[in-house]
Amino acid sequence: MITNKVRALIEEPLKKINVKLVDVCYEKEGSMYFLRVIIDKEPFVDVDTCVSATEIINPLIDKIEEEFDDSYVLDVCSMEKGDK
Repeated sequence: MITNKVRALIEEPLKKINVKLVDVCYEKEGSMYFLRVIIDKEPFVDVDTCVSATEIINPLIDKIEEEFDDSYVLDVCSMEKGDK
C-alpha cells in the first residue's frame, strides 16, 4: 500500500527535526487525490513546522512518484486538539 511506503520513507527523517508522524492518508476528495501527512510536535505544530516537514517530505516522495496512480496534492497538517 502506498501509504505504508510513504510512512517508511518519511518517519525517520521527520524524527530528526522532532516531528512525530501521526498518520498518512491517500484519499480522493471530489475529483482530487490528497496525500495527507498528519504530524505532531511538542509543544505545538506551527506553520514553520509544516513548512520544514514539507521540505523534507517532498524530495523523498518524489523518489516513488511513479507508484501513485494519479496526481495528488501533498497536505502536511497537524492533529486537532480533540484528536489526541
